[in-house]
Amino acid sequence: MSEGKNPFTAVLGKMIVTKEGKRLGFVKDVTFETRSGELINIVVKDTTPYTKNLNLERTDSNDSLIPYSAIIAIGDFVIVSEEDLI
Repeated sequence: MSEGKNPFTAVLGKMIVTKEGKRLGFVKDVTFETRSGELINIVVKDTTPYTKNLNLERTDSNDSLIPYSAIIAIGDFVIVSEEDLI
């Protein structure tokens, strides 16, 4: 495995927060384009009341989706730009 890259399973279950520190929930899954491998969205589980007010796109099973383009960093937490969610 290349240094600096994390397997998919390393992201599952991580807390998702905005760069301002507001909690949004936890990573449930990731959606991607099967042909190119391009990451599209992060599926959020255990959303907070704050997340529900953001009017995010939802899956058929009513899970919230965060566009992958909104992600700033992935470490101990997944940090997203709230401006890119609105």
